[in-house]
Amino acid sequence: MEQRSICLINDSFPPVTDGVANAVVNYAKILTENGKQATVVTPAYPGADDSQFEFPIVRYPSVDLTKLVGYHAGFPFSSQTLETLVERDFDLIHCHCPVTSAMLARALRDRIHVPLVFTYHTKFDIDIANAIKGKLLQEEAKKVLVDNITACDEVWTVSHGAGENLKSLGYQGDYLVMPNGVDFPKGRVEEKLVHEVTKDFDLPENIPMFLFVGRMMWYKGLKIILDALAMLKTQGRPFRMVFVGNGGDRDEVIAYSERLGLSDCVFFTAPAYDRNVIRAWYCRADLFLFPSTFDTNGLVVREAAACGLGSVLVRGSCAAEDIRDGESGFLIEENAESMARMLTALSRNPEAMRRVGKTAQDEIYISWKDAVTHAQARYEVVLENFKAGKYPAHNRQSDEAFHAISSYLAAVGRGQEKIKLRMEELSERFL
Repeated sequence: MEQRSICLINDSFPPVTDGVANAVVNYAKILTENGKQATVVTPAYPGADDSQFEFPIVRYPSVDLTKLVGYHAGFPFSSQTLETLVERDFDLIHCHCPVTSAMLARALRDRIHVPLVFTYHTKFDIDIANAIKGKLLQEEAKKVLVDNITACDEVWTVSHGAGENLKSLGYQGDYLVMPNGVDFPKGRVEEKLVHEVTKDFDLPENIPMFLFVGRMMWYKGLKIILDALAMLKTQGRPFRMVFVGNGGDRDEVIAYSERLGLSDCVFFTAPAYDRNVIRAWYCRADLFLFPSTFDTNGLVVREAAACGLGSVLVRGSCAAEDIRDGESGFLIEENAESMARMLTALSRNPEAMRRVGKTAQDEIYISWKDAVTHAQARYEVVLENFKAGKYPAHNRQSDEAFHAISSYLAAVGRGQEKIKLRMEELSERFL
């Protein structure tokens, strides 16, 4: 393959530690290892230390929207940013966020005339509903999101369920499923580390231990887990449960657990940023509980599988795609009663948990190395298709606006007098 320069644009990146940020880190890392030039473009963030990365990172102006959406959103219309990116001579732009990052990506594409790929990671209708009150505003936000995605040359989703969610928002184009990977190696950590990580918790060896790892948000199905555990306790069935993570609903989740009388058997610990510590928790558990219908890919399910740990998932959810019930995972209905029945049955059959964990390790695990190398091969197809003119023309009105924006930003870089002339021209065309 030819030497390529790839621009990866996303609103979240360390020190923000969500799943999409993790995806962008691994794309950049593995593309670099594979001999490509990968550059991450992301908003400025207080305390960010980019020296830890072996690939270039371009930070651009941001606005603090932590209370609204959980991170700093980029301000995409910076002339200095655009001129910096134009000089880097990219072959392809890969965008991972459909709002402000996509706006910057579109303005950049207008200047350098290279293909733009978009990956849909998250069910944005839920994010929009959480961030914006008012049906009309929500619908307008969805329209902006869909317009940005439709304007891309090729659209990828991390699962079939994610693609169908995108269709439900109004997207009418095609998409390819390009699953994300896991940055865990396959296999267990040393038992010494498992003991060290878990020693401060009451986790008897002969009692089944269940685990959840991820953001502590109700929409992850946490109430289903707690209500099911309360049922098990009422039945007198012994167990332990550990939640690893942080999030906006964490205090409420802990309080609810206490109200259910679960404090002696359900434990909460802060998120661990050392990946081997997380691996140790997976290796200690007997079963991973993930009744989320929000997640589009459920990378934690594949992390668990890397460590030989099987998962309980909601039938029909994105996280349950490719799972064979009773073989590579366990499927339930989206309610506490179904979860409780499954946990009761599996508590009596520890061998089934071990067997399914081993099958999950063999069947559903995918490394980031494999995932990104697959995407890299697809980049070559995208470049050939773009060169051959196989991608449909974009929305004219929308693209004309972005052409005007990128031209305006170029004018900013050429001086104030030219800015004035360009603003007058834009006013005549659009006002």
